[in-house]
Amino acid sequence: MTKTVALALGSGGARGYAHIGVIDALEARGYDIVSISGCSMGAIVGGFYCAGILEEYRQWVSGLRYLDVLKMVDVSLLSSGVIKGDKLYNRIAEMLNGQRIEDLRIPFTAVATDITNHKEVWFQRGSLQEAVRASAAIPSLFTPVNHNGRLLVDGAVLNPLPITPCVSAHADCIIAVDLNADVPMPEEVQDPADQQEQSEERNAWFNNVLDRASQWLENKTAARDQADENLGKLEMLNEVFDVMSASLTRYKIAGYPPDLLINMPANSCGMYEFYRAEQVIAMGRIIADKALDAFEAGETSIYGVSKG
Repeated sequence: MTKTVALALGSGGARGYAHIGVIDALEARGYDIVSISGCSMGAIVGGFYCAGILEEYRQWVSGLRYLDVLKMVDVSLLSSGVIKGDKLYNRIAEMLNGQRIEDLRIPFTAVATDITNHKEVWFQRGSLQEAVRASAAIPSLFTPVNHNGRLLVDGAVLNPLPITPCVSAHADCIIAVDLNADVPMPEEVQDPADQQEQSEERNAWFNNVLDRASQWLENKTAARDQADENLGKLEMLNEVFDVMSASLTRYKIAGYPPDLLINMPANSCGMYEFYRAEQVIAMGRIIADKALDAFEAGETSIYGVSKG
């Protein structure tokens, strides 16, 4: 008998590519995903899956290199986010092609945060593209979304792992994926020789953003100082955001423990490393298989924590 699953996909920037690997593992084992709730990258991956076009998204992101990602960076140092996000979300809008949440083949919830009224917003109807953009508007990185008079940012501000919407799905089990867990990288995907290369790519990413910001402003000397200061603050803010998300995730799990919690290493990928899709997807599949092996055996592992 096929087991039905309600899936909660958490936030974590580029680490969210791991959600694709988790979905691959579930489908390979014959699980039927009947509902998805997602926050930030969890909302993007979940939305594409529920729309039936996750493979198109996978192919696109798997072909991105850091210079490709850089070309989508529309710097806006004078707004409430370093990046406007129009280029990125215009491409996402093309792929989603006007789909509406209520018409999706699988029930879907995207969670955002209303920073004006200090509360969660659940998108369960309306434009899928607008929902995922609001859910993934990382504070300090992407500009907030003005939606029906409300200023919306990343759902992770209040709920980085939205398990609650899964409860009403009446599935056989609820599986949640935490992208900010304090667990080691699996040996199968560890490659110490890659560490220097990854560090150089990360530095190149920030340096290129820095250069773009410098060119955007009139006074290049002042621009360099201003950009350096803003990006330094950005890195610090996102470190704080990661710590806050990890703490909130533990709180949400305690309130609504899923039947299986799949733990992804927080140090597996930087928040901005959107050019590492293939590696992170593969890691997600490996960890999901380890977690599901333990779950199906009635056991718990560091990568898969069962409620029982």
